[in-house]
Amino acid sequence: MHPAMCSVHLAPQSPLLGTPLVDAHCHLQDGHLRADIPGVIARAQAVGVVRLVCNSDDEGDWDLILRLAEDHPEVVPCLGIHPWFVAGRSPGWLSRLEALVASYPVAIGEIGLDRQIAGRDDALQEEVFLAQMDLAARYQRPVSIHCRKAFGRLVELVSAMAVRPQRMMLHAYCGSHEMVPVFEKLGFHLSVAGSVTWPANRKTRTAAARIRADRLLVETDSPAIAPAGVPYERNEPATLPWIAAELACIRGEDPIALARRTTATALAFFSLSSGGSP
Repeated sequence: MHPAMCSVHLAPQSPLLGTPLVDAHCHLQDGHLRADIPGVIARAQAVGVVRLVCNSDDEGDWDLILRLAEDHPEVVPCLGIHPWFVAGRSPGWLSRLEALVASYPVAIGEIGLDRQIAGRDDALQEEVFLAQMDLAARYQRPVSIHCRKAFGRLVELVSAMAVRPQRMMLHAYCGSHEMVPVFEKLGFHLSVAGSVTWPANRKTRTAAARIRADRLLVETDSPAIAPAGVPYERNEPATLPWIAAELACIRGEDPIALARRTTATALAFFSLSSGGSP
């Protein structure tokens, strides 16, 4: 179906309610989610979300996310420093992160590049990004990558790595459809978030239709990137079935088949096929 003909409806009769799904990227520690984490997880489970991949923003999140994963087996912990927060890192940040990666079965994330924010230090972003990519490669961990206005530079940096992580996910993909095969050739998975439900967002919707089936993941990035019909930054993992249904419509696929395939892909990507941790 043509992307313009699809429109998300957050109604109880979603065809995917109860179909197992994996939220490949969220932030349970942020915004309104933090005040009601047990409720957020329960609401997600009630609509079929079986795993919630929780990404840190900075060092202050690491201990909390590890505790969440210990208390809630549905939570998959990802530790890292987001490009927005690289300037606030501590002197021993990398040693501490490596110690946690060595001690716990965590993924690396959210890390990346952002050329859209004001007052940034591009060189510092790249230094912190590459240090974390090296860590993911050495410990063979999956990595969740943020990128805005830096897709060409991301390709350059990853291409130049002597050894790159075996499992790389570009989360909440907002690049062009022309860049989709470029990233796939480098070995990336591409994850689609709630922005795919925005009718005016033709760029993301067109790109989402062109991602290879075996490289496609779906996420909420909650509490940010609320899907159509949800107030800005009031998003939560329980909206995932409607995001996935809209994605299926855009791609002209059966929604249940897409849900099953993206769930299997996510479980394999995060090494969760047998219920384990990354």
